[in-house]
Amino acid sequence: MSLARATLVIVQALTNQWALTPPNPTQQKSRYYTEELYILQIAPLVFKAHMIIMWICACFEVMYYFSTLSVSGTTTILSSVSPFATPALNTLICPATTDPHINISPLFLIGIVAVVLGSYIRLDCFKALGKLFTFDLTVHPDHRLVTTSFYGYVRHPAYTGSMLLVAGLTFSHLTEGSWLTECGPLKSNGSALVVWAAWWVWTLAVGVSRAEAEDNQMQKMFSGEWERYAENVAWWFFPGLV
Repeated sequence: MSLARATLVIVQALTNQWALTPPNPTQQKSRYYTEELYILQIAPLVFKAHMIIMWICACFEVMYYFSTLSVSGTTTILSSVSPFATPALNTLICPATTDPHINISPLFLIGIVAVVLGSYIRLDCFKALGKLFTFDLTVHPDHRLVTTSFYGYVRHPAYTGSMLLVAGLTFSHLTEGSWLTECGPLKSNGSALVVWAAWWVWTLAVGVSRAEAEDNQMQKMFSGEWERYAENVAWWFFPGLV
């Protein structure tokens, strides 16, 4: 494992946290979309879990990097002061019976780019909506229909950003070459694929359900203005796709 990968997973965890930190608190009395299945309403809770899991993965990847600084019996300057370059801690960090191959793969790099791009899109949406942006679906007393920035290309760009985050995190951490699949709880055959599939099914179900609810609410509130906007911006998440 290289210092570059250790650095990139920290950058990824940071950008993921920025994108999944609520810009405004939810006013419970202003919420709508409260009659749907509970599993479709827990996005804010899942976002918190995302952040915790990504930081755990990042920390273990960094610890694994330090644990590998002692190579072929030769102790480097860094490994001589590293608290992770001991057999007991090495076993705790990576209990795999075979040598793990934690590395920078093409999928890992695609994942990093996807997370950074998804974070940028979400942060831009926070800025465009300002006080209107909450993680639960709400109606603000001064609500308005925002059609600028990424909202001029798709109607729900924040969900576009979320999907890029999920894609990036799965490419980076649920494929070969990551701590999760080489040393962590997903090293058994097929487990990463099961998590990947479940994660994507939930993400798409929540995105579609919330997009429909938001469209219906905005159509009620802004009627003709929303109709013109929907005619000009026909896509939910990705232009030309969906």
